[in-house]
Amino acid sequence: MKIAIGHFQFKINSKQELTPDEHIKTEVTLDKIIVEGGHPLKGQVNISGAKNAALPILISSLLTEGQNTFTNVPNLQDIKSTLTLLKHLGARVETHGHTVRIDCSNLGNHEAPYDLVRKMRASILVLGPLVAKLQKARVSLPGGCAIGARPINLHLKGLKHLGAAIELKHGYVEASAPNLRGDEIYLDTPTVTGTENLMMAAVMAQGQTILRNAAREPEIMALADVLNQMGAHISGAGTSVIKIKGVKSLHPVSTRIIPDRIETGTFMVAAAMTQGDIEILNCEPGHLSGLINRLRLTGADVTINGNIIRVKGHDLINSVDIKTMPYPGFPTDMQAQFMTLMSVANGLSLISERIFENRFMHVSELKRMGADIRVCGRSAVVQGVPNLSAAPVMASDLRASASLILAGLVAKGKTEVNRIYHLDRGYEAIEDKFRKLGAAIKRVA
Repeated sequence: MKIAIGHFQFKINSKQELTPDEHIKTEVTLDKIIVEGGHPLKGQVNISGAKNAALPILISSLLTEGQNTFTNVPNLQDIKSTLTLLKHLGARVETHGHTVRIDCSNLGNHEAPYDLVRKMRASILVLGPLVAKLQKARVSLPGGCAIGARPINLHLKGLKHLGAAIELKHGYVEASAPNLRGDEIYLDTPTVTGTENLMMAAVMAQGQTILRNAAREPEIMALADVLNQMGAHISGAGTSVIKIKGVKSLHPVSTRIIPDRIETGTFMVAAAMTQGDIEILNCEPGHLSGLINRLRLTGADVTINGNIIRVKGHDLINSVDIKTMPYPGFPTDMQAQFMTLMSVANGLSLISERIFENRFMHVSELKRMGADIRVCGRSAVVQGVPNLSAAPVMASDLRASASLILAGLVAKGKTEVNRIYHLDRGYEAIEDKFRKLGAAIKRVA
């Protein structure tokens, strides 16, 4: 039978498993979201599990024998794509709501084909675990991305340091390594997926591996925690130097996915923009210090009580400059949302994007709604305006989608956000959550 998830349709069997070994066809419809501005958001919202933590953690099950159980897994298109890929490799996958069970005891395939990898760049994360577990891997190159190039050269360089033979043939990475050996690896830039890939390869390498200039994001720490639960010996995750002592085997675990810090941040900005008052539940405030600091400077009241963040917005929004940086700096995944906030702030602000070279595609759509923004290279100058005006707009990527919905929440009239299939890659039922807070928002075909 078929089941619709957002605007996607999937074939599933009686156990709610994605059909194995077949490329699941997604039927992308012309769904859009309609937002009527002028409704302050009030109430409570629960934060879903973090997509960017769940993806590598689900993939880490490739390293184990037996059934892993993962809870608080968000219901997103990227998760579906990952489970499809794992099943293609031979994993047994069962899904029950937000719980996913994965058993990789009988992997029978070491190839991640183009038709699966092209749907999601994070698919490259199977490269390290496959080489560690099966001593070989053939993974399609992931190609480009709407928000800028994200090359995998650092992944390949690191695997070579660990003793893998790497060849690029016909658009695929072919890697083999009868025996991975620990080594010291310096990453030219602190790549998140590169750090994760090399961590998963090194956990079963002989001896010790040291990753220098490693990424420090909370998702790195979450993956390290899960790998350690599986029996790995990893220290230093969350710092720029990660040490990994190889082990012969790993065992399955039962673990919970951490809250999504970007979804949390999106609702924080929404409260500030709409002069709302929102309690954000089941979040991790410690993962958002950069955003919390900037948001307080805009004049919003931000209070923290355990795993609850309360944000109260006011009539006057102060202009604040931001510069995206690797964690713990201001996250690039919050740049578009914060720019939307600055578009209705009092004064001039400078938004500098230092992570991706092509992440201002939302600017033209915000300008259609009356925003005053000038792009100068990798910076944007934003002159706040008193009001935005509703208009039909088109999303270019995941975070741009969220920024346009935020703009619609404060614009005069009804904003029509097209191409919202991007949203379903990273936000679970976002329109439902906004509606419960008092927004006038709906998804229509």
